Amino acid sequence: MNIMDSITQIVLGAACGEVVLGKKIGNRALLFGAIGGTIPDLDVFVGKIIYNSEIDSMAFHRGFMHSFLFAILGAFVFGFLAFWLYNRGKRFGMTTQKDWVWLFFASIFTHPILDSFTAYGTQLFAPFSNYRVAFNNISVADPVYTLPFLVLLIVVMFFKRTSTKRRLFLKLGLGVSSLYMTLTLINKCYVNGVYKKALEDEKINYLRFQTQPTILNNFLWYGIAETETAYFVGFYSILDTKSTISRWHKLPKNHNLISDNIKDLETLAWFSGGYYNLSETADSKTYLFKDLRYPLMDEEDPNSTIFKFKITKSGDRWEAAPFYAPNVNRSSLNSFWARLKGI
Repeated sequence: MNIMDSITQIVLGAACGEVVLGKKIGNRALLFGAIGGTIPDLDVFVGKIIYNSEIDSMAFHRGFMHSFLFAILGAFVFGFLAFWLYNRGKRFGMTTQKDWVWLFFASIFTHPILDSFTAYGTQLFAPFSNYRVAFNNISVADPVYTLPFLVLLIVVMFFKRTSTKRRLFLKLGLGVSSLYMTLTLINKCYVNGVYKKALEDEKINYLRFQTQPTILNNFLWYGIAETETAYFVGFYSILDTKSTISRWHKLPKNHNLISDNIKDLETLAWFSGGYYNLSETADSKTYLFKDLRYPLMDEEDPNSTIFKFKITKSGDRWEAAPFYAPNVNRSSLNSFWARLKGI
């Protein structure tokens, strides 16, 4: 969970609160909606309380607390609690229990829906299925989606709860963000076509491939294709002069480095959607696990995967150290910006 992602969910949750209860309780609806929009991501902390294993707690994130079932149950639990706390004194009779249930359902339900458009994956159908829904059309942090939405909601706060202008700016916020989301889906379809053609032109006999935008934008995309023994990864910018992948990196799978077919490794493979490779370290019991769904930090360095961590054999289990990202310096940022602008 990162700051930009949290802000996005707070903004969407606040908008849902305003839709449901804005006319009755004004800016308080924004506050309670923001709280509802934050609740699913508390599974980051709940997972660390429940599990001693970093692997298990990592797998718990975007699990049950991001499911449709939790949205329904949470709506009743938090709705009843909020109504009980709010419906007293001068505020008695201003709202109904149904209002609060709907507020929390809308703010909690839209959280995993938004998450499912990112690459991380969201278990919308837990606990009945562990399938991770991931449309891969928008970055987990995209300021073009979040900032206009945030600004328009701030404007909403300055109008009285019964003002028609308040509803107008709310609709603008929802409309602009939805329009941008639609554009990212159009980009996704176009980029998929570029990658598929590039793979065919290179005669890469792939089993499957996926694409996703890089961090903070929807112009520079990253794609990964799986073959029997390796992965091919490459970048494409919407601003490139040619509709092809100018450079591919071939990354060996190395799945055979660990022969133990045990639950922890199966969990990691599931978590990464099967897009991962392993590297040896100086310690014979420790390996580097790289989740290759996420882009390289440096296009020139095939080992600069953003999401990676060490796993170490401990008894009959594997323990994972918290993931770490490569150093982000001015040089890497300049390279990223230059590549985004196209070649």
